[in-house]
Amino acid sequence: MAEKATELNDNTRFAMPVRNLISLVVAVALGVWAYFGVIERLNKIETQAILVQADLIKNTEFRIKWPRGDLGTTPADSEQFMLIEHLASEFEKLAEEIDTGKAPHDQQQALTLDFFEKRISSAEERIELLRDAIAALKAGNGEHSE
Repeated sequence: MAEKATELNDNTRFAMPVRNLISLVVAVALGVWAYFGVIERLNKIETQAILVQADLIKNTEFRIKWPRGDLGTTPADSEQFMLIEHLASEFEKLAEEIDTGKAPHDQQQALTLDFFEKRISSAEERIELLRDAIAALKAGNGEHSE
C-alpha cells in the first residue's frame, strides 16, 4: 500500500490530551512572564545608570567650577566677605588717623609715639624706684644687695 502524505488545512482535526494542552499554555505563560521580568530589570538598571551618569556630570562640573567662583558663593561666605571689607575700611581709617595724629583718645591722650614714649619712661622710673626701695629694705634687714 502506498502511504499518503498528511494534508493540513483549516478542517484538519488534531487530537491532544487536555493535560498536554494545559502544560503548553502554562509553559508559554511562564516564558512570557520571565521575558517581561528580564526586560523590566534591564529597564531599571538602564534608568539607574542614566541617573548616575547625570549626577556624575553635575558633580564634576561643581567640583571644577566651585573653587573658581563660577557658581557663586554661599550666603555665609558673602556675609563674611562683607564683614572683612567693612573691617578693612575701618582699619584704614584708624591707620590714617594715627598717622595724622588724630587718633581716638584714651583718657584724653592721643595714641601716638609720644604717648607711648611717655608711658614707657614713666614705667621705667617707677621700676627704678621699686628697685631702690627693695635694696633699702634688704640693707635694713642686714641682707647683702646684689
